[in-house]
Amino acid sequence: MADRLYVDETKAKGYVLVAGIVLPADSTAIRKEMRKLVAPGQSRVHMKHEKVPRQHLIVAKLVALDLRVVIYEADRRVHGTDIACRKACLEQLVAEHATTCESVVFDSDPSQDGRDRQILVEQTRRHGCRDTMSYEHSKATVEPLLAIPDVVAWSWARDGDWRRRIRPIVERVVQV
Repeated sequence: MADRLYVDETKAKGYVLVAGIVLPADSTAIRKEMRKLVAPGQSRVHMKHEKVPRQHLIVAKLVALDLRVVIYEADRRVHGTDIACRKACLEQLVAEHATTCESVVFDSDPSQDGRDRQILVEQTRRHGCRDTMSYEHSKATVEPLLAIPDVVAWSWARDGDWRRRIRPIVERVVQV
């Protein structure tokens, strides 16, 4: 069964793109668990708006769900701009998941969605997965599974204890 990736980024301390990996058979159950983490009055889980005790709870829940994520770190000194960093990360993501991924869902950002689509057209064609890997941009308020890369990216950028807490679900870190 092919994976589905849920992708978000952080630019807090360097450029980091996170891909949460979910099997289609698990997506309904995990989506339900992610919805449970949305507090009353909120439309989504978003770590930068949570208080520390809830941040701890959310990270612990993701680890308990035994999720898998891949982190792509791009060096601004090498790539120059966040746009170039994102492009490098997307190229690597498609190359690594060309044969194992059926769909990729990105946290939508109108300022970069068009550029993403252009890169993805080129890369899926290059890696021979144009017909087998679909992609879309969605809002985290619509797709609860986009909370996975948000939580991981936030925790990873905080370093220290936060990185230690989220590390059990990090399958690998790829330097781009």
